[in-house]
Formats: sequence, structure tokens, C-alpha cells
Amino acid sequence: MKTTINWQGKMAFSSTTPSGHELVMDAPEEVGGENKGARPTEFLLNAVAGCTGIDIISILTKMRVNPTSFEMEVEGDRAEDHPKKFTKIHIHYSFEGDLPEAKVAKAIKLSKDKYCTVSHSLSAEITASYKINGIEGKEKI
Repeated sequence: MKTTINWQGKMAFSSTTPSGHELVMDAPEEVGGENKGARPTEFLLNAVAGCTGIDIISILTKMRVNPTSFEMEVEGDRAEDHPKKFTKIHIHYSFEGDLPEAKVAKAIKLSKDKYCTVSHSLSAEITASYKINGIEGKEKI
């Protein structure tokens, strides 16, 4: 995979991904940017969630389990000192539908421990929790 990122002036950069989608990144005004796009760190948290979300839906589909809705909240803790990397990332999954808890937990665990390329490319500790129909999951992830 290869991509090219182009400087757009000040602190802004843009890229067309290999799949043809445009990304715009920028810094906030207080550090010289113009807030024209998301921060690279925001993309990183979204990339972790998107990667694991795609895995989970794929796995659940193969299990013939179909959520009626699925949402993720991602929270990242960063180091105080530079390079201020993410040290911990927690993903909370919320599902709705007629879903066997053991299958949901297995799908999350498989993504977390085996399949998600993005999370396995990071050195942060990544944890997970989940809800099904508003009830906290009991299975260990």
C-alpha cells in the first residue's frame, strides 16, 4: 500500500487514499493551523474503531448474527511527554438486536486479538467493553 500526502499551506495536508477517498488533516489555530481538517491523532482513533468494527461485522455475519444497530465509543490516553503517543485506547461497543452474547464477545475478541491490522500496528494497550440492548456484557474480552 502506498499513498501520497500533499502540503496545503500552513499546517494543512491532504491525501487521496489508494481506494480513492480524500482525507484532509490540519492543526488547530492555536498552533498555526486553520482547522481545515481532522487531526492525525483523530484519524488514528477512528482507524482503530473502523478496523475493528469492520472485523466484528464480518465475523458476526459469518456467524449469521445481524445487529440492528452498532456504535463504538473510542477513548485514548496519551503520554504527557513527546511524542505524546497513545498509551491506552479503550473501545466500548454498543449493539442492539437479538444477539447471543457469547457470539458478540467472540467476534470482539477475535478482532482485538487476531484480525485488526490497525490496533496491532500500535504499541498502545487496547482494551474493550460492550453492551447489548443497553445491558453491559459479561463475557471476558
